[in-house]
Amino acid sequence: MEPLEVEVVRGGVVEAVHRVHVAATDGTERGDAGRSWFLRSSLKPLQAIPLAEGYDDLGDDELAIACASHQAEPAQLEAARRLLSRAGVDAGELENGPQEGRPEGKLGNNCSGKHAGMLAACRAHGWPLHPYRAPDHPLQRRVAELVGPAEVAVDGCGVPTFAVPLRTMAALFAGVPERVAEAMRARPELVGGRGADDTDLMRALPGAIAKRGAEGLMCLRTPDGVGWALKAEDGASRPLRAALGALLGLEAFREVPVINTLGEVVGVVRCRP
Repeated sequence: MEPLEVEVVRGGVVEAVHRVHVAATDGTERGDAGRSWFLRSSLKPLQAIPLAEGYDDLGDDELAIACASHQAEPAQLEAARRLLSRAGVDAGELENGPQEGRPEGKLGNNCSGKHAGMLAACRAHGWPLHPYRAPDHPLQRRVAELVGPAEVAVDGCGVPTFAVPLRTMAALFAGVPERVAEAMRARPELVGGRGADDTDLMRALPGAIAKRGAEGLMCLRTPDGVGWALKAEDGASRPLRAALGALLGLEAFREVPVINTLGEVVGVVRCRP
């Protein structure tokens, strides 16, 4: 079956069409479910597993922020600080860089929670703290073991990322450990933030977990335990919400308004029938 087609309509004219490939562990497939893509930030719930394995007293906020692509909102930064405190270090030890326009240097990076979690995991397991992002570091070897066979490259924040088929992504997300999933469900606002697709999806579909990734990726597990992976072929994130609405029957997601700088609705993003 062909990929989902998501169109952007303005004033009755279709001005863009995005193709979204889909794989799910219940056998649902659209497009090329066997094609490999990089997991990018959708990998974070798996990257948080060594952290969960290292402690039996983690707060939901600590695990959720380790899974996050955050927006440097106050509660998100505070959760990342808690992980740094657990690791016994300050933000200067983070191996991610700063991001332009964000506060607090390295701590404001959208991946700082993941990196703080990696430092805390190293502390728990007795691994060297640095260079924890190196592919041959025990932490990264554990993550690679969890992912399985994959092509490896460097992610935007400096740690390894893995390319696997879309079907494999869906299966990996179906297998996210319950302790990690529990934290994501409890604190969805830390995983993404205000207006983020993954945060909004977890709120709209109680019992689900979701994590967006760069280049138009979304992985999730629905309350029935089915793992899903969606990938926009052109790398755009814009079509994902409408695609999720069509696939999951979420009316609030089916049509996404296009809003101009005056706050006026001037178009819509929606799946083609």
